[in-house]
Amino acid sequence: MTPLTDEHRNELPAHPEPPGTSEASEPHRPPGSARYTVCADRNETPLERYDRNFGELLQELRVLQTGVQILFAFLLTLAFTPRFVSLDATQRAFYVGTLLLAVLATLLLTAPAAVHRVLFRRRAKGLIVEVSARLTAAGMAVLALALAGAVLLVVDVVLGRGAGVVAGSVTLVTCGGLWALLPRVLGHRNGHLKPPARDSSS
Repeated sequence: MTPLTDEHRNELPAHPEPPGTSEASEPHRPPGSARYTVCADRNETPLERYDRNFGELLQELRVLQTGVQILFAFLLTLAFTPRFVSLDATQRAFYVGTLLLAVLATLLLTAPAAVHRVLFRRRAKGLIVEVSARLTAAGMAVLALALAGAVLLVVDVVLGRGAGVVAGSVTLVTCGGLWALLPRVLGHRNGHLKPPARDSSS
């Protein structure tokens, strides 16, 4: 048998790769893509991290939506109580403003579900997580205003306008301290306020 020369070897067809090992078998997996880079901290890819982050965000939304539902139900029933007709024009304005804030908070905190549904199976999980996080933050800010307005209205009716303003202001400052300032202080103290990169795990 004549031995193969280098020229003959170049003419031979390449050996087929086992199924599943070729990059052509996964057209959505570009070589070196960050979508498949394994995170050393949790041994997960960015796509797996997005799934985990979105799951954690949904758990947070469940807690927030419970508070919004209680507040919204209270405000809706308040208009049908006998005491409501005795409210003056300013108190009615407080009521309407607080009710609208509660509605807006409800819309913001339920918007992530709509975003996920519209972008479902479109390989946009990273975008879904980022937009949902911003919507949740905005919803929490509006919810703080709604809580402060509700406390202001109730204390105004019971104790007077001055006490109502003080109580509403204290409620708003407390929400800001617990929901915004405290996490930042803890983040600075532990050095984890900002992730080192956009795709870093939370």
